[in-house]
Amino acid sequence: MARMIYDYTKNSIERVSNDKDKFYRELRKAIKSLMPYELEKLYNWLLYFTSDKPYLNDYLLLLEEYKYKN
Repeated sequence: MARMIYDYTKNSIERVSNDKDKFYRELRKAIKSLMPYELEKLYNWLLYFTSDKPYLNDYLLLLEEYKYKN
């Protein structure tokens, strides 16, 4: 079940990656719904996924801050 939520989150982030506001909302939802190890996997995937989308790199800091806070 957890794997399905992670995959769904990845798919929804991919779909909205062209809109910064929607990307931010999906990232916030992911932080609330995923387990810490899934957030780590998501962060690593996002580093790769956003490598050609520099306008989204600022939002990765949100996920980084959450990782170090917990």
